[in-house]
Amino acid sequence: MLIRPMGAEDIAQVAAIEVEVTADPWTSKQFQQSLEDHQCLVICRQDADSRVPIGYMIFTTVVDQAEILNIAIDPNYQGHSFGSQILNYGLQSLPAVIQEVLLEVRVSNFPAISLYFSYGFIEVGRRRDYYRTEFGREDAILMTLQRSVVDAGKVDAGNVEN
Repeated sequence: MLIRPMGAEDIAQVAAIEVEVTADPWTSKQFQQSLEDHQCLVICRQDADSRVPIGYMIFTTVVDQAEILNIAIDPNYQGHSFGSQILNYGLQSLPAVIQEVLLEVRVSNFPAISLYFSYGFIEVGRRRDYYRTEFGREDAILMTLQRSVVDAGKVDAGNVEN
């Protein structure tokens, strides 16, 4: 796998993945704005065209906290640890000052919830009716990961090839 910073040339592919994975997708404009305001990574297969993303992660940092704003893998590549690899890389790349990582996830996204729990994230709350769905709305689970868990070796950068 190749994990690299997202560039403007990736936005069309990233937006196409986003449309496939969520009922309420970010727009290309939102991804463009993220390039200017946040840290953005893409993951690409090395045995294919390494310029074409199969997934992405967008996060922001404020003082001693980071928040994962968006993370997704193309449905054709889900279930092959690519989400784990980009999450791992993103966590390992956080500045040392970061003490806590926050995220929210749809209550129906069982694979993502399982992944986050495996990394040591814990549930700290819920936001009722946070996400739009094709059938109405669903809750978001709020999760947090403490830096001490990352530093204790629960997150292993050695599992990521780049």
